[in-house]
Amino acid sequence: MSEQLNSDLSMSEQLNSDRLESVEPKGRPIGGTEYSWCKAVPVGTGITVAALLLSKPPDFSFLQNALRKLQISHPILRSKLQFDTTANTYSFIIPPTPHLQIQPFDLSSTSRILQSLSNPNNSSISPFHLIFEHELNLNPWCNLDHSFDTDTDVMFASVYTLSDDKWAVMLRLHTSACDRTTAMSLLRELQGLMGEREGEGIQREIEKEVDVSLGIEDYIPSGKANKPFWARGVDMLGYSLNSFRFTNLNFRDVNSPRSSEIVRFQMNSDDTDRILSGCKSRGIKLCAALVAAGLIVAHSSKCLADDQWEKYAVVTLIDCRSILDPVLSSNHPGFYHSAILNSHDIKDEMLWELAERTYTSFVNTKNNNKHFSDMADLNFLMCKAIDNPALTPSSSMRTSFISVFEEPVIEHSTELQRDIGLGDYLGCGSIHGVGPSIAIFDTIRDGQLDCACVYPSPLHSREQMQELVDEMKRVLLDF
Repeated sequence: MSEQLNSDLSMSEQLNSDRLESVEPKGRPIGGTEYSWCKAVPVGTGITVAALLLSKPPDFSFLQNALRKLQISHPILRSKLQFDTTANTYSFIIPPTPHLQIQPFDLSSTSRILQSLSNPNNSSISPFHLIFEHELNLNPWCNLDHSFDTDTDVMFASVYTLSDDKWAVMLRLHTSACDRTTAMSLLRELQGLMGEREGEGIQREIEKEVDVSLGIEDYIPSGKANKPFWARGVDMLGYSLNSFRFTNLNFRDVNSPRSSEIVRFQMNSDDTDRILSGCKSRGIKLCAALVAAGLIVAHSSKCLADDQWEKYAVVTLIDCRSILDPVLSSNHPGFYHSAILNSHDIKDEMLWELAERTYTSFVNTKNNNKHFSDMADLNFLMCKAIDNPALTPSSSMRTSFISVFEEPVIEHSTELQRDIGLGDYLGCGSIHGVGPSIAIFDTIRDGQLDCACVYPSPLHSREQMQELVDEMKRVLLDF
């Protein structure tokens, strides 16, 4: 049955390829937000990885066809990012047919990679975690703007054999085409395709070519991004001057080459429910509690007097799909998040009072449409930081102390996940070029909080960040 299914898959894919072979590639120039990611990825920020840990060996032929189906359904995922040396800009070029090939790593190859990553600080970290970090720091786009009219795929796939009973499926994407919502949607769709039985759903044909989606700027509701010229100048000056006053978490190594690493913290369902109930009773969201806990721990780590203030920056990322025109669905791939930057003066604080204060500041900024009207300003400043790293503390290009998402990802286990042997999954992006000191990718899985916290290493050490998140957890539980 498996051989027949794979044969049917190959035949269906060949028919689709034949139908599309004569179609000219589509494409479009990138938008402003996408351009900022094209500038950021070469220096190490904006490599998105979505990964599945499986206890059953994946059928490579089936998995290959499942990924091809995703690329057919979502043309941006089969696109190539092209740099035009004449115009000094980038474009998405979408070939008519998928071209993704899975890169397999057998047990010996995976073992060699793990050995190269091993050090005393990693002794207690799972192979899945280490391979995820390894993928997070592979950068096929690092020299794209020096490649003289060549192009590079926006999506890569790998399968690592971790042991005799564990495999890791890794999708690595350029963030200009994949925000957190896209990454989690891809994992869900891939699980669904991997779980199809007896050919169910496999013979779906392409009825028509899907149009290439536009950048977020083209979907902003009319008038929401408007800002007078002088107001834009004042805001730009304010952002620039304030950045010199922001406090950073203490740096550990400012000279060594940087990469992105992850620490995770998790809570049981009872503790998660307590925190969510505390947020709900105060009319705030989980992101505010995470920010408040992080700020309290960061400030206390400096061992300052109780009445001594420090100014910290917080970036909150908003998935704008539901407020765009037209509204986009959650499985519409691309980068459709906007950022709100707030600064807060912090001294000795109580968790919920600080959470309410930071959340009120965020909501007021959002109600003033700053997530749309300041989008171009923040993108411009991000690019300027990349072009002039010496203007940032220790050339670290830290944009804020912490970044969070307005809403967590909420997931529930399914029979399908058990069928495919799903043991764990992760989805987050690299930040070691330009970004915060800690980026929190929060998920509530079966009622339990699970946060993947990304940080730039060795600018910050694993021990330092593990202590930070452990203290954050303690602050959240001791309220």
